[in-house]
Amino acid sequence: MIRVERAVGYLAVQDLGRPGHRAAGVPAGGAMDPVALRLANLLVGNAEGDAALEWSVGEMVLRFDRATRVAVAGLGARVTLDDVPAPLWTTLAARRGSRLRLEPASGGRFCYVALDGGIDVAPVLGSRATYLPARLGGHEGRALRSGDAIPIGARKAGARRAPPPGTTVPDTLRPSDAPGEPIRLVAAAQEAVLDDAGSRLLLDSEHRVGAGDRMGYRLDGPAIPTRAAAALPSEGACAGALQLPGDGHAIVLMPDGPTVGGYPKPAVVASVDLPRLAQRAAGAAVRFSLVDVAEAQWLRRELEERLDAARRAVGSARSER
Repeated sequence: MIRVERAVGYLAVQDLGRPGHRAAGVPAGGAMDPVALRLANLLVGNAEGDAALEWSVGEMVLRFDRATRVAVAGLGARVTLDDVPAPLWTTLAARRGSRLRLEPASGGRFCYVALDGGIDVAPVLGSRATYLPARLGGHEGRALRSGDAIPIGARKAGARRAPPPGTTVPDTLRPSDAPGEPIRLVAAAQEAVLDDAGSRLLLDSEHRVGAGDRMGYRLDGPAIPTRAAAALPSEGACAGALQLPGDGHAIVLMPDGPTVGGYPKPAVVASVDLPRLAQRAAGAAVRFSLVDVAEAQWLRRELEERLDAARRAVGSARSER
């Protein structure tokens, strides 16, 4: 078990989600930054989609009932292990009784705590991810709170060994927010709802992250007019969809966002950049640029190549142990 001694803010079990159920109204959900989740699992020898703890904006203290490997990957946290500063993106050795603490830091919003063996809560619809609006999955369908005890899974037969303590993902292979770089959009089927003036406001203006959660981020900034009515007949929606409600302030759907929506949707955030947007704290600046589908697909292939390189780097450390 791991014991949650303190949970202030948000802490929940997440994995890579439960795709395939949108027709029943269940979003895929899963990690807000799936790349960070995958790398955290890689650093402790898990399958990259295993369940871990998703943390955001608050203090968290975990106590371990047994010795284990642990890694914290993501942005926006200061980490200590037994009161000693510990690095992100690195395999750590926790002893029985060790305490891991995360506190907020600038430059991000989500981190993932992966443990050797993964988090062993019961899967629901093929996933251990927590979907808070329906109280589904995770630990009792809810965010974790102080006093909870969460089971760690046993290492599976034939699983690769956990890397030795001190194994890191090289700096060049770690995802970063790159706040000065725009978030890339792909035009959607309703792009015609924007006239030239609306497109310029969307692409040439600075927006800021306003209210938001795992369902969606509202962007504050100039109101973007549309040619369409404020509400259209409901239709399918996806994570990353940029919606324009009647007041013209965009809402970007996140992994737990609704599966249908009736607001105009002129664009969608490229899949490689949705985690970057997810990592933006409230008040952070956001600028957009437009790319075509072919470039978005190339960017996705480039990301997977970086993940392959990270696997090789971590595998080399394991083989040298």
